[in-house]
Amino acid sequence: MKRRSSSRLYQKNVWQRYAILGLFLGLLLLCHVGRAQDRLVVQVISQDPDAAKLWLRLQPKLSAQDSLGLRQDLRNWLSRLQEEGYLAASVDSVHRRNDSLKVYVYSGRPYTWASLRNGNVGEGLLEKVGFREKLYSNTPFRPAEFAQLQQALLREAENSGYPYASVQIDSLRLYQDSLSGVLRVVRGPLMLIDSVQIMGSSRMQLRTLYRYTQLAPGQPFSQQRIEAAMRALRQLPFVRITREPEVLFAKNQARVYFFLDEKKANQFDGIVGFLPDPESSSSKLLITGEVNLQVRNLRGSGKQIGLHWRKVERNSQLLDVEYRHPHFFNSPFEVAGLFHLYKQDTSFLNLRPRLEIAYPLSTTSRVTFFAEVLSSQLLSPEALRQRRSDSSAIDANFTSYGLSYAWGSLDDLFFPRRGAQVYFQGAVGNKRVQRNARVEASYYDTLQLKTSQLSLAARLERYWSISKNGVLLTCLRSEVLVNQRLYLNELFRLGGLTSLRGFDDYFFYASSYAVSTLEYRQYTGQDSYVFLLYDQGYLRRDLKSEKNVQWASGVGGGISFSTGAGVFQLVYSVGRTSLETFSLQRGKIHFGITGRF
Repeated sequence: MKRRSSSRLYQKNVWQRYAILGLFLGLLLLCHVGRAQDRLVVQVISQDPDAAKLWLRLQPKLSAQDSLGLRQDLRNWLSRLQEEGYLAASVDSVHRRNDSLKVYVYSGRPYTWASLRNGNVGEGLLEKVGFREKLYSNTPFRPAEFAQLQQALLREAENSGYPYASVQIDSLRLYQDSLSGVLRVVRGPLMLIDSVQIMGSSRMQLRTLYRYTQLAPGQPFSQQRIEAAMRALRQLPFVRITREPEVLFAKNQARVYFFLDEKKANQFDGIVGFLPDPESSSSKLLITGEVNLQVRNLRGSGKQIGLHWRKVERNSQLLDVEYRHPHFFNSPFEVAGLFHLYKQDTSFLNLRPRLEIAYPLSTTSRVTFFAEVLSSQLLSPEALRQRRSDSSAIDANFTSYGLSYAWGSLDDLFFPRRGAQVYFQGAVGNKRVQRNARVEASYYDTLQLKTSQLSLAARLERYWSISKNGVLLTCLRSEVLVNQRLYLNELFRLGGLTSLRGFDDYFFYASSYAVSTLEYRQYTGQDSYVFLLYDQGYLRRDLKSEKNVQWASGVGGGISFSTGAGVFQLVYSVGRTSLETFSLQRGKIHFGITGRF
């Protein structure tokens, strides 16, 4: 009984193996048949000798899976052929048998332009679209190229106040395989802008809207102007675009509607800190803090007022005040006044008043003329003694005049996902060393009291939308001071959340620098994201007693999200220089909240 059971079990296993092997061979056969069906042997049949050559040159990728896909592939080939001027080309019939395919085609001869003359189109308009009669004389006829010419003419007419214009070929003649005709533009009625209206909760005044968008009643309607106006509105921090603009045409007039809501752009936030005073033996406290105030649309006129005060160390503080008045006295100019104060403990005090006059070159760019005076004064006797010893700091005034250029195309000013910003500045002036009564007069005998000084600045910023919610920020900013002799209290200050992260605020002194930034942001909401950052800085210091070059890097990450009180941001970063490596013990934590109203 045991032997019979073993024999039956053996026979059962053998049949299972044969079944699995047969199934495997069947699958191989099906795959082979499928691949054989995918391969088609195509035979092109035509009485036209050029048809086979055109088939080989524009070889279509024929689908062997179904007849519907095969017909679509043949139609695509025919469309490509007609785009090259073979207007009479056709696929007459298709016969398929197993893996063989016979295609009966006709190509004909390519059509050419005998001539295309100008009818009533102005020379200025023809020059804008690049039309020349010689380009359409004895040249191949390309329907796509002619369609581009039509679109260019219609676009130029639309931007000149004729949105109902049409392009026609008059006196069209066909002789054998050549075309000739006369190009004409039927302009239609001239449309003028009747008014520009705001639909929504925005408090912006209409005259302010006219100036920002460069639209005004009485202008010829222009779609290009409407698109430029939308780009300009996206750069304003105090309006939110809720939908695309609408245009209503009636009785040769166009009424433009912009859908704008009020956006919380005014900013106010502050923080006050109480720390033990390290220089006091008693229990006195050291008061530190920061205050930010920014009003960007005062009474709907676009005027701006800004105030920034900060005190983070004993006897050190910073103050920035600005006022901007757009469209000064109903002119296109913007006038701004700025004031900067920086006090470095008891060492020195820097004051910098500045006056700006800006003129918009377009809705997204402007050029600015400015004049400023940088006054630096040493404060303590220790600083005076140090100045007599190595001339690292000095009392001086630098009066300069310069130009700046700014351009921007961000889709959102606060939370951009795509677009770019460009800023360039150059200034030149005279630096005068000021005599100090507490210093011996002989000290200044070896100094050149009046010298020329040049300053340059640039900032390039680009936002790349690399996924649905992923944004990559690339930024490069740089400044340069050029003078025969520079002093410590004149140099740029870098470090901190707004310049080189991973270091204390104003940690570095530099006469020239370049800082590049790479930052990836992953948005979790409309105005919330997490991010990773990398800053790379090149810092150069050119003083009489010290000349060096330093490289500094900062890496980290953080989070930014909106709350009921404002936008909260938390950043953790670690810095590295040529003298110190990355260390978590020296990591910096920056956090703050920005309230908007």
